[in-house]
Amino acid sequence: MLKISLIGAGDIKFHYFELLQIPEEKFNKQVTEIAKVLADSEVELVLLPDRGICFEVAKKYKEYFGKKVYGTVPYSDRDFGIKHLQQFIDAKVNGAKIIDETIDTQNWYKQDLTHCLFGDIVLMLGNSLGSLGELVYGYYLHKLFIGNKSEVNIAKQKIHPEIKAGEKIPFSVIVYKPFVKEKLNFEIEAYIKKLSGEIHYVNDSQELKSVLDKLISSVNS
Repeated sequence: MLKISLIGAGDIKFHYFELLQIPEEKFNKQVTEIAKVLADSEVELVLLPDRGICFEVAKKYKEYFGKKVYGTVPYSDRDFGIKHLQQFIDAKVNGAKIIDETIDTQNWYKQDLTHCLFGDIVLMLGNSLGSLGELVYGYYLHKLFIGNKSEVNIAKQKIHPEIKAGEKIPFSVIVYKPFVKEKLNFEIEAYIKKLSGEIHYVNDSQELKSVLDKLISSVNS
């Protein structure tokens, strides 16, 4: 079973309604359709349990009886703390918790660097400061783990035993085009491809389903 790391904007009003000028009704419809595809595909989700697009998708995913949701939480952080996350860690839908299990990322610095690596695939739902940072640092660490920088030799298990990226399929990203203004930066695309990662741009939930079906099939074949 594949795990999907969700990344996207936390400030829904600013990013989607004001910046991208997506009508709220259309935005809600897209969230519902994405969540249904993820649930029907029987993938598991990984996300930071905080306000924003990722949590909204996870909430809908659970309404459609999605398999499992992991929350990455920096429990030991002493700089910023996690008090603001607690309401999302404990949140329920239809009487069941949205976050089934948490992954302790220790602190916020390690959280941001490793978040994407707990999934087999990254689903990018918005190109915000935080999501772009998570994406590029995830690939940077992946580069070190696969030995693409000869001066550094480190096993991913030493960083965190639950890192999954690159184990089942090439560590790849799906960009949901309705939620981003432009494609990924040219240089970032080139580095992802250099690391044998794939980049899939999807225009709607049906294209998302098609890409997921192919990736799941590649694991099962």
